[in-house]
Amino acid sequence: MALLTEAIKSWIGKEVSYEAPEDLGRASIRYFTVALGDDNPLYRDDGYAKEAGYPSIIAPPTFLCESCQYTDIKKNAEGYAGHVWDLPISDCRMIRVGNDYEFFQSVLPTDRICAKWRLDNIQERSFSKGGTQLFVESIVRYCNQKGELLATNRETVVYQPLK
Repeated sequence: MALLTEAIKSWIGKEVSYEAPEDLGRASIRYFTVALGDDNPLYRDDGYAKEAGYPSIIAPPTFLCESCQYTDIKKNAEGYAGHVWDLPISDCRMIRVGNDYEFFQSVLPTDRICAKWRLDNIQERSFSKGGTQLFVESIVRYCNQKGELLATNRETVVYQPLK
């Protein structure tokens, strides 16, 4: 049975945006670095960050791509509170298989983040257990309140049949 139907193909090109209701904040950066166990003074010490050429502390690069702290996305049925394309696919499991990050400038506590997702491509490929699986490719662009590009993330997820 083919997974890539016309209904699923129609999702290619869809976009969704998430805008933060407030500035990122120093506390969010601190919580993230504590969770990572990262004590880099660029993320915690204004004086150190200023000596390094930054206006204040900065966020670790992956904060934008691996944290949804700046959004107001509600948890889904699986308890995940991040972006997921709600594709009309049944009897499949979704697996995140790749991320390709590109960082353009540092993220500051005063930044108000907007994440704009675009579903770029969907391909059907053979599955080693028989049948086919879907590879879904998206790109998310992270900008600040000035519209400046902070980072991009090209993400690939796979939908594999359960049987």
